Amino acid sequence: MKFADLHVHTSCSDGTFSPQELVQEALKRKLSAVAIVDHDTVEGISGAIDAAAGLDLEVVPGIELTAQHDHQEIHLLGYFFDYRNQALLEKLKEVRANRIQRVYRIVENLKGLGVSLDPETVFSISGKATVGRMHIARALVKEKIVGSLPEAFVKYIGDKSPAYVLGFRLSVAEAIRLIQGAGGVAVLAHPYLLRNDNLIAEFCGYGLEGIEVYYPEHSQSMVNFYLDLAKRLNLLVTGGTDFHGSAKPDLKLGMIKFPLELVEKLRQAKK
Repeated sequence: MKFADLHVHTSCSDGTFSPQELVQEALKRKLSAVAIVDHDTVEGISGAIDAAAGLDLEVVPGIELTAQHDHQEIHLLGYFFDYRNQALLEKLKEVRANRIQRVYRIVENLKGLGVSLDPETVFSISGKATVGRMHIARALVKEKIVGSLPEAFVKYIGDKSPAYVLGFRLSVAEAIRLIQGAGGVAVLAHPYLLRNDNLIAEFCGYGLEGIEVYYPEHSQSMVNFYLDLAKRLNLLVTGGTDFHGSAKPDLKLGMIKFPLELVEKLRQAKK
């Protein structure tokens, strides 16, 4: 069988592999397709496609859009869209600016907790990439405020932690429309994080087309549940590792064995 990994991040957001290095790693892992789904940016797609030209690897254009719903952060995956779509690119500029402001707000929250972190330390780590909490976590490790990336999230910047800031302006409906407006397929990422599966049916009312069933944090019973839910709600099924390179060293590219034939169903849905 041939396999794909449809949830991969590069150094254009919070991964540590460049798009070109990602392509080489995918070939080493004998994958037939990978989807670059960097957070709120499409900057890594063309470099990966160029690096894979003439090789036995398909690079699927993708994105992981950050939205919010009832004071909760929601991630929507987009696949097979036009990553040069001007409406999409203009909205991503707004999201990028919002992410920068979010860093300052989190730094202020940390200050209120007695933790001093210079935001420029965060931006020196993120460079030209879309900045996010992983960069803040790396800055906290660099400054020896915490001993590890997981500690940074648990103690300070995780979803339920005291320095966390939501502050994303895209609604779920808007994120889905943005993906579909660029000709893509909209999929809910890592649904276990919702902690309210009733929301999935609500999101279907906004046009949601798929759900990420195969994911490292999903137990077999959860996989079975989401497969059944996908069937009942007529949703496409996707899967991937959420690969970030050395930022999440336990997650190896391709460790989730997602059949290539299901990628074809995504492609057909786009058509």
